[in-house]
Formats: sequence, structure tokens, C-alpha cells
Amino acid sequence: MTSKDKLVAQRIYLLLGALFITSLVVSNLIFQKFFYWYPFNIEIFGTKLFEISVGILPYPITFLITDLISEIYGKKRANDVVIAGIFASFFSMLIVYTANAVSATTWSPVGDDMFKTVFGSTAIAVFASMMAYLLAQFIDIHIYHFWKRLTKGRHLWLRNNFSTFLSQFVDTFAVLFLLCSFGKIEWSNFSGLLVSGFVFKVLVAMTDTPFLYLGVYAFRKRFKLKVNEEIELL
Repeated sequence: MTSKDKLVAQRIYLLLGALFITSLVVSNLIFQKFFYWYPFNIEIFGTKLFEISVGILPYPITFLITDLISEIYGKKRANDVVIAGIFASFFSMLIVYTANAVSATTWSPVGDDMFKTVFGSTAIAVFASMMAYLLAQFIDIHIYHFWKRLTKGRHLWLRNNFSTFLSQFVDTFAVLFLLCSFGKIEWSNFSGLLVSGFVFKVLVAMTDTPFLYLGVYAFRKRFKLKVNEEIELL
């Protein structure tokens, strides 16, 4: 690979990292709003399928991106993005804390009470999300590369889905457990939200498989990569 190709690959990696971090931070900021989508009138443990947080909408994107980075750039680069995402989330929490500490003017369109209502639980959300996220992402990356080694780079759909299914369950369980423990969600909603959140993430994971294939194909064609070959950045 030429130096010019490596420079292009580095820029794409940075763009993927930016999308990853944006999706992660935004999911932490908007999590307090819950919505429902009822394709089927099904109740699970007293909660209708699907009653889920809007924070779950951008979150599956992070797993698609880490799988793509794992496939093309390798395990170390995927872990680097995860660590950067953790730093960005805690930094965003610091900014929110600072904004919450200063008093609003009498003419401010958003007053102190409204701001606190919307962002007051951000610290709890970030802590719960980060603990769950850290565990889930490293599980996802580890399992992904386990299947990649086992299949010698073949059967992309297998490692994409198997790694994501387990990691998404761990993530959903852990974040709900912590939010319920901190009193942000009633324990009576735990089981229903766990099933709804996990099923939603599984459906998204299955639908994003073609996009992963498309991304991997585009990378291999652009950089003339062989099956199981990874890009070593500068």
C-alpha cells in the first residue's frame, strides 16, 4: 500500500471515529425520552414491545462502526476508538455539569429548572452507559476477532451477528440494572425494557449486516485488500 493510500485510510478511520463518538455522546444526552413503536400489540412483563429510550436509536451504529474498524483496521484500532469514546462521554458530562452550575438570566429561553430536568440525570446516564458500554464493546471486539481467527476471515455475517448479539444483551442488561439501582427507572419496568431493548438491538444488528458487507467490500476494493488482510495505519 502506498503512502497516499495509507493517508486516505487514516482519514477514513478518523471519520469513522467521529461518527462513533457522536453517536455515543448523543445517545447519553437524549436517553431520558422514551417512545413506543408497536408493530405488534405484544406485552412482555407488563411492558409493550417496543417501549424504548430514544438513546437506543444511535447506539447500534457504534457496534457497526467497531465491527467495520475491527475488520479493516484490526483489534487495536477498534479498542482505540472505544477508549476515545469513553473520554468524549466523560468530557461531555463535565461540560454539562459546568453549564448546569451557572445560573440562567431572567430572559434566558431555557431556565435553570428546564435545563436541570433535561440534563440533570446526564451524570447518572453517562456512568451507567459507560460501565455497560465499556464491558459490551470490549466483549464485542474480543468475540469478533475470535470468530475472525476461527473462520480465517470468512463468514463475515457470523462474527458480525454473534459478537453483537451477546454484547448488546450485556449492554442492555447492565445499563438498565444501573439506572434502576440509581432510581432513574422503576424496577417494575426492568424486565420489559430489557427484552424490548435487546430485541430491538438484535433486529438492528441483523439489518446492518448488509451495510457491513458493503463497507468491507468498498474498503477491499479501494485498497486492494485480501480476505483477512488489515490496514496498518501510519
